[in-house]
Amino acid sequence: MQLSNRLLSFKSNVFAEMDRAKQLARGKGQDIIDLSLGSSDLPVSPRILEAIGRSLSDPSTHGYLLFHGTRAFREAAAAWYEKKFGIAVDPETEVLSLIGSQEGTAHLPLAILNPGDYALLQDPGYPSHAGGVYLAGGQVYPMPLTAEHRFLPVFEDIPPDIVRQARMMVLSYPHNPTTAIADLDFFQRAVDFCQSHGIALVHDFPYADLAFTERPMPSILQADRDRNCSIEFFTFSKSYNMGGFRIGYAIGNANLIYGLRQIKTIVDFNQYQGILAGATAALTLCDDEVRQTVATFKTRRDTFIDALNAIGWMVPTPEATMYVWAQLPEPWQQNSIEFCKALVAQTGVAVSPGAGFGPCGEGYVRFALVQDPPTLSVAVDRIAGFLHT
Repeated sequence: MQLSNRLLSFKSNVFAEMDRAKQLARGKGQDIIDLSLGSSDLPVSPRILEAIGRSLSDPSTHGYLLFHGTRAFREAAAAWYEKKFGIAVDPETEVLSLIGSQEGTAHLPLAILNPGDYALLQDPGYPSHAGGVYLAGGQVYPMPLTAEHRFLPVFEDIPPDIVRQARMMVLSYPHNPTTAIADLDFFQRAVDFCQSHGIALVHDFPYADLAFTERPMPSILQADRDRNCSIEFFTFSKSYNMGGFRIGYAIGNANLIYGLRQIKTIVDFNQYQGILAGATAALTLCDDEVRQTVATFKTRRDTFIDALNAIGWMVPTPEATMYVWAQLPEPWQQNSIEFCKALVAQTGVAVSPGAGFGPCGEGYVRFALVQDPPTLSVAVDRIAGFLHT
């Protein structure tokens, strides 16, 4: 049986290769320390679980949930944005619940792109951003992110013929995998660029809270207060450790929200109402828990950076996210995939190759700080043995 040509874009998957490499290492008796996936190991707040638990015994929550049944959640999301960023949004037309933000970033291109249109994506960047473009029949123009430019794209470097064919740009700061942050001035330049060229500006914002600086991370909507061209995606996976609950939302331009909602009505109903009740509790009751989560990842970051520096692998200290983005030492700088395969085979330490996030990620690896400090120290001890053999 012949499958569709669109699947050809997904034949090569670095992370599937790494998953096989981890399984092979386990089969040979390696004790795996998995720093490859950005899936939080921290517990969900009891307040969230209690809200979900109350819903489970309520039969009125057990049926299909249509858009208007998500109103209370959308109101909570709008209130959270106004409190955090000083932006008043309409929960009826400018907020949409999602089954995880990845659902939104993958489906939005279907509402924006016609076949052959370009999407301007970060390189390196989160892989599902490109996947959604390919599913929509679009083309990807990668915007290189380099240390020289603080891992921010240079809009002036995009060729004019590409700009004329571009319908959407995707940004994500704090950034996965590079851990870079962007200020409001950069977002204002992005908004101005997209508005002047009729491009939808998409901001994936999963690490809104996971910053280790005194200044809060800006929302793209602070640079586009009238929501002329921008839409932002938020997930509960990072701030609230709810990755397995698959809950997020989109917020921003009413026309973009409407288009995504139209796609959503074809693809799925909404999240279980009990999960929405838990997410509403998160937004309204769990500020202290979020601060504790940030403090935990800051401690892990400091432990891991100090340990890497102590073995001679000097890496910059990230200001945000739950990752460390490290340039590979010689002789591995041109083969991050082979480095990661060899590392897990010989030591059991699993990390993500930079090449899996795009060609500009080659020469780097990403460590996810999803283990406690003693385990992170053991991981670095194993890495030291690998590098010095």
